[in-house]
Amino acid sequence: MKRALLVVAFVALVAPASAFAHASLQKESPSFKQRLAVSPRQVVLQFDQSVDALPKAIQVFTLKGKNIAGTPRAIPAQREIVASLPRLPKGPYTVRWQALSNDGHIVTGVYTFGVRVAAPPVTDAVGAQGPTRTEDIVRWLYFVGLALAVGGIGFRLLIVRGPLSARAQRRFFWVTGIGIVTVLETGITSFLLRGEDFLQLPFSRFLYGDLSPLASGTRFGQTFVIMELGFALVAALIFLAWLTDRNALLWVAFGLGLVFISGLSLSGHSAADAGHSWLSELADWVHLTAATLWVGGLVQLAVVVWPTSPELRATAFRRFSRLATVLVALLLAAGTYLSILRLPHVHDLWTTGYGHVLLVKLGLVALALTWGAAHHFIAVPRIERPGVTGTLARTLIGESAVAMAVLLAAAILTDSKPPPQPLPKAPVAAVSQR
Repeated sequence: MKRALLVVAFVALVAPASAFAHASLQKESPSFKQRLAVSPRQVVLQFDQSVDALPKAIQVFTLKGKNIAGTPRAIPAQREIVASLPRLPKGPYTVRWQALSNDGHIVTGVYTFGVRVAAPPVTDAVGAQGPTRTEDIVRWLYFVGLALAVGGIGFRLLIVRGPLSARAQRRFFWVTGIGIVTVLETGITSFLLRGEDFLQLPFSRFLYGDLSPLASGTRFGQTFVIMELGFALVAALIFLAWLTDRNALLWVAFGLGLVFISGLSLSGHSAADAGHSWLSELADWVHLTAATLWVGGLVQLAVVVWPTSPELRATAFRRFSRLATVLVALLLAAGTYLSILRLPHVHDLWTTGYGHVLLVKLGLVALALTWGAAHHFIAVPRIERPGVTGTLARTLIGESAVAMAVLLAAAILTDSKPPPQPLPKAPVAAVSQR
């Protein structure tokens, strides 16, 4: 164990030294996200060390993807690369740059600016393709991790409450620990995939890409940093609760987890699309929180309580059944409100890709609701009868699988763009009559 810690410390000390040997962009003109009143005459990139200009050291793309930058040249004395520009008409522009640093690595970056218009985020830079199916899967794993971690802790505190056997306690922390590690790792993976998309580079060169415009210049990047730090704190609290066997630490971890979940609501469609408001952000947070507690509770019931604590099965099942009824009601209410907000017309449900995924999600939620209703009204009154617990174990696994499918649909919807809102109609001028 000590040897492993020494290796980790050595890597932590050595890695930064090698990572920062290459050149870094210090200043750019026009600057990132700048809105210019007049057309700039040139693009100037200044680095922290002298660099060589490659043939495509500076490219400036119009909205249609045409490169309008002149031949780039290096100015070693100023540690700059410069490219002239023609007179730019009104519109957004994307700057893609690359330079050869002294250590032989090619550093690369992207940023945007606008001439008499607002600069688009780098995730919408020319050449970026947007979320992929890989990102959908990673987002789904992120939601699953949230359910296992935050939803699992909620189940432990709100449903089980009392002490658990050593075996059950150990399994609870294993499931919760897997969840929080999944959240941290998939969060980093999601950020890197988004960065790889807007940089448009192979992985070998992506390692030396400048991700600062994504991390600090977009709502997605800022949320990523805050949520990674927040859930790292949650992970530490879970670990301390396991070491000290103190549920008070789990309460703190649970509260912080619910707070940091809101980052997804503050950076997604509910906070950025047309018609967004504090109410849409709140509804999105309620929707995600209810799904997290519901799915996480199902997994804890099926994987922790059922196989390890037969004496708690009936009590935990009854309590969770009552809580699940409230959670699914909140899930449906918030989801219905958000669907009405994001779909301008009813026919968007069957004429747009976003609507198709939403219909699948609604169907899965309806199936899960029917499943839960059968548990509540049929299984709960008969739970003490012989043979019922064995059947319930299988149905709980089935309901958990449906819940996971709901999270997959939610992940695809999160990365999908809703249909555009209709433009407001211009007021009709009154015609005077004489």
